[in-house]
Amino acid sequence: MATIALDIGGTKIASAIFLPDGSMLFNRKRLLKGRTGHDVGKLAAEILSKLLTVARRSRIPIDSVGVCVPGIVYSQTGRVWAPNIPEWENYPLQEVLKAVTTPGIEIFIDSDRTCYMYGEMWQGSAKDCHSAIFIAVGTGVGAGIIIDGRVLHGSSDIIGATGWMALQPPYKEEYDACGCFEYYASGNGIAARARDAVHANKAYKGRLRQKPICRISAYDVFSAYNEHDPIAVAVLHKAIEMWGMASANLVSLLNPQKIIWGGGVFGPANIFIDDIYKEACKWAQPLSIKQVEFVASQLSGNAGLIGAASLAIKKHVL
Repeated sequence: MATIALDIGGTKIASAIFLPDGSMLFNRKRLLKGRTGHDVGKLAAEILSKLLTVARRSRIPIDSVGVCVPGIVYSQTGRVWAPNIPEWENYPLQEVLKAVTTPGIEIFIDSDRTCYMYGEMWQGSAKDCHSAIFIAVGTGVGAGIIIDGRVLHGSSDIIGATGWMALQPPYKEEYDACGCFEYYASGNGIAARARDAVHANKAYKGRLRQKPICRISAYDVFSAYNEHDPIAVAVLHKAIEMWGMASANLVSLLNPQKIIWGGGVFGPANIFIDDIYKEACKWAQPLSIKQVEFVASQLSGNAGLIGAASLAIKKHVL
């Protein structure tokens, strides 16, 4: 039996059929093109319906569907909260998708950070691990956590909101919107801190001054860093410090075998993983930090899709 996987993001939906051996078939991406609310749900249902038709015509039996979403999944109801998709505060995604499936096909939905971790344990950097943490650094920061072979969800499925880790006193009101860690070390945070620095330094004439301040992105900061731009260097050194402190806290608390770095920022930030580990060594429990490996994701942009398939396969078997 095979599985259909959907990876719903803030700008696109990726989809594929997975065979039991992990082979991926009919991998496609559809852009949201500004869709919000129920229109995103309808698009997901349309994609699922088409893949079910493709599977039927190809004589591939489907027994489960796995779905990765960019937010919180309320496991008791199948409803989701996704901050990057307007009007998805308590959206009945499972109900919408169930309407296009046939009886006997189970649907399993989980957060992107948990799906990333499932994907890494199935086909990526966490193979043969029973305890690992995936730190996803993109627009925001989140963590998928598997300890002793079990995915951790917490009392209301909000576990892994690591962007709110308190790492830099004193408290600032600016932390309200995204959290202290995310303020400095997410993709949005890196870009915003660079914009602040350029705006504050009137004498600065470097690479980041070459475009309107409001358009400076994290990509621009990494590009400027490669040219030894002083603002880019300062902003990314601060991010390294934050990544190191945050991962040290997670290592001390949870004693994982691996910390896996992924998301859009890792990518270009993979060059800093050794520096992040050195920073973490300053702060973490000394035995635990010596036993853990810091590694990059091996699944690139497919981590959520592969993880959604793994989620469905594992849950369906149970």
